Amino acid sequence: MRVERKFLVLGMALAGAIGVLVAGCGNHQDEQSAAPASTTVGTVIDDTVVTTKVKSALLADPDIKSFDLKVETRKGVVQLSGFVDNQAQIDRALSVTRAVQGVVSVDNNISLKSGTATVGNAVDDSIITTRVKSSLLADPNVKSLDIAVVTRKGDVQLSGFVDSQAQIDQALAIARKVDGVTSVTDKMSIKK
Repeated sequence: MRVERKFLVLGMALAGAIGVLVAGCGNHQDEQSAAPASTTVGTVIDDTVVTTKVKSALLADPDIKSFDLKVETRKGVVQLSGFVDNQAQIDRALSVTRAVQGVVSVDNNISLKSGTATVGNAVDDSIITTRVKSSLLADPNVKSLDIAVVTRKGDVQLSGFVDSQAQIDQALAIARKVDGVTSVTDKMSIKK
């Protein structure tokens, strides 16, 4: 009897999850006309797989300091952003990314580091990054989970795929108001 109850509870939970997925994937005309570009659950999963493959390929390459790179994928378009030491690392990151199966194209939003960073800079930058992310999360008009934040010596770089120019403008305004931010670089793209 106890085993049957577990299966019943599991079945109900599975049915509920499927119901949520189906409801979220429904064809709602009003929602679609407001959204600039829709994706399917399959596309999101495919993009997640591509992102994971690109991150793995970058980590496996000894010439790339992938810890300073962010990878975002939308419909097979991979956006690379962050900071690296030299142009050769940018070129290598682009080459490695293009070689990954499932990559349709690559948007290069990688910046070169300027000057030498100290341990103090790194600590300050991580605090600034956290503050920017928190401020973006607090704004209901910004889909902050779609935006990657990287900071280098007070320069905040925002990247990712967002719904509209209004979201880009709002995210930039929010980031500029955060204490410790010296400049904000926009590397965000509007979803197509």
